[in-house]
Amino acid sequence: MSIDKKYIDYFINVTSKAALAASYFVGKKDKIAADKAATDSMRSELNKINMNGKIVIGEGELDKAPMLYIGETLGTNKGPSFDIAVDPLEGTNFAANNLPGALSVIAISEKNHLFNAPETYMDKIAVGQNIPKNVIDLDFSVKKNIQNLADVKNKNPENITACILDRSRHKKKIEDLKNLKVKLKLITDGDISGALLVSDEKYDVDIFLGIGGGPEGVLTAAALDSFNCQFQGRFLFKEENDISRAKKMGVKDLNRKYNINEIVTGDSIFCATGITSGDLVNGIRINNNNYISETLVTHKSTNLKKKIINKNILTVWFLSPIKSGVKEFLI
Repeated sequence: MSIDKKYIDYFINVTSKAALAASYFVGKKDKIAADKAATDSMRSELNKINMNGKIVIGEGELDKAPMLYIGETLGTNKGPSFDIAVDPLEGTNFAANNLPGALSVIAISEKNHLFNAPETYMDKIAVGQNIPKNVIDLDFSVKKNIQNLADVKNKNPENITACILDRSRHKKKIEDLKNLKVKLKLITDGDISGALLVSDEKYDVDIFLGIGGGPEGVLTAAALDSFNCQFQGRFLFKEENDISRAKKMGVKDLNRKYNINEIVTGDSIFCATGITSGDLVNGIRINNNNYISETLVTHKSTNLKKKIINKNILTVWFLSPIKSGVKEFLI
């Protein structure tokens, strides 16, 4: 089954409305309220779509925030069946503190084509477009990954840029990168947006690596798949509850590495709308009765001659309840 292109607009609407809802809490120092606003809006808009949707990647368990929970069904129960992955507010601290990079994110695929990931951590590595397989691997040392990538890209290691979350758990990796004289882009939150920086040379990021959320890894893979990038992830389980939940979700090999084509298969749509302006997209702007949103969209379709569509869409929405409609601009 191919996903009809009309659903692109539907899901842009979902993330744009969620981003708007969260935008009213930007800088208010209340990440829970911002996340709840985005989540409530996303749930409401998803329930308006003619589809049989099921959440396979939810959000909120680790932070005890309001959830679109795994297994929740959404839509009118009319139309195609979709697996849905959500992060209504990626970068809760960014929104709460009015910092760059807060996003509202969704990915959908055909039923049973999106990995059902447990709410636990994942070790990740990603590189950009058209990098051959086996150049990078989670089992390689940092040095080997960087040297392999530098060789393929015909660069010296000191001209490679690596993006990684600035966390104590990454102390050894960061030290290794510094010893190789790699250029570092340290981020405080938002590993979806951090990983997506490998998708285009304009962002000047060659590799993303490190430990972040497992659900965010699946969302990232859904976007990078459309860009023909490489991504690999391995779930990390520390608690018995995490292991038990993972096994119930069908994860049999707890140490398995998952490549991108094992995480998302078939057709997919990914949308990430800016709440606050960052590297990928600009944030919400409100002007009288209009608001402007910017969304990074990918659509992978096996039935289109051009199989992959990647674009940023700038949308002007009418806030007035009397008016309805949008104007879209590709940028």
